[in-house]
Amino acid sequence: VMEAVKQKIEWRVNAYGVTEPIVQTVQNEYGNFILVQLPGVKDTNEAMKLIGQTAQLDFREQELDAEGKPMLDDDGNPKWVIAKGLSPDGTEIELTGKYLKPNSQVGLDQMNQPEVEFEWNSTGAAVFEQVTTRNLNKPLGIFLDNEMISAPTVQAIIKEKGRITGLTTLSVAKTLSLQLNSGSLDAPLTVVERRDIGATLGSDALNKSLIAGIIGVALMILYMCIFYRVSGVVACLALLMFAVLNLAVFKLIPVTLTLSGIAGFFVSLGMGVDGNVLVAERLKEELRAGHSLGSAVELAFRESWTAIWDSNVTVFIACIVLYWLGGRFGNFMVVGFATTLFIGTALSMFTQVTVTRTLLRVTVNSGIAPSSSAYGVYGK
Repeated sequence: VMEAVKQKIEWRVNAYGVTEPIVQTVQNEYGNFILVQLPGVKDTNEAMKLIGQTAQLDFREQELDAEGKPMLDDDGNPKWVIAKGLSPDGTEIELTGKYLKPNSQVGLDQMNQPEVEFEWNSTGAAVFEQVTTRNLNKPLGIFLDNEMISAPTVQAIIKEKGRITGLTTLSVAKTLSLQLNSGSLDAPLTVVERRDIGATLGSDALNKSLIAGIIGVALMILYMCIFYRVSGVVACLALLMFAVLNLAVFKLIPVTLTLSGIAGFFVSLGMGVDGNVLVAERLKEELRAGHSLGSAVELAFRESWTAIWDSNVTVFIACIVLYWLGGRFGNFMVVGFATTLFIGTALSMFTQVTVTRTLLRVTVNSGIAPSSSAYGVYGK
């Protein structure tokens, strides 16, 4: 049961769009627990509802007395009983969310109010048709965890599809849709402990990681500029463009920069440096061989492209394997690292092919640095 609940919670948080969630079971002398960490989530109350709500959906019809009139409780409200019907094999079953297909979607009704559209499987469709037939022009209650969501009047006999209205906001509708698609939890959950890591603690760890990365990048820039001269400066400008593009893609997706994400970013930056070093070294070899500056640049890119391509493809394959293994075993830090590394490597290869080559061509054609010594080759 614990593993089944864990898998459904993982499905919910992944569909909700949380970056690098951690969902794991913990067993000790005090009992069985599920630890959930959700980085980047701002509305913690909504997240708690998404994770902890059992999401037992059922459809109920009004209980009738001997005269066919609705029965009332002590407060004067109608009594509801779970609607039942015969499945295709003749078994009487209750009409619950168990028989929904995992493809519910959020939409807007005619009044521009949020709703959730759902679809039954063959068993649910057969029972739903029976229920709507006998409740034609009568209210049909829709309950989630014994709380009524809405009680629309059945206006036609419905079989395969339906919709849930009466939802207050799009956020509520989205949460309900995710819960229905993941299925109800096999056991109710109780929150034992909740911790909100404040911005100070989280940003402190993030800032230290960024500072360490920036120091490393600064040392790399210094080395490239001293050892490769103009080629190094061009490579650093290309890497700056790479960093801007990378962060723009992270913002667009979006990607929450956790520690593993930052690691993936800086490793991909290192891949970009590696490609530029290959080009710069090849350029020096072509200049030593007596080629002109213009032809040396073209030859350097042409001859180093195979090595650049092979190294990047190797990283792509590693990222795909890491992503698959991380998702399979629930290690979403590995998934986050693989994702950011894959994106960064693709962008670094793009900047090597376009930005670095274009900047070197412009530099050569402009005559700013005509001598071989400007590219780290002396005695020519």
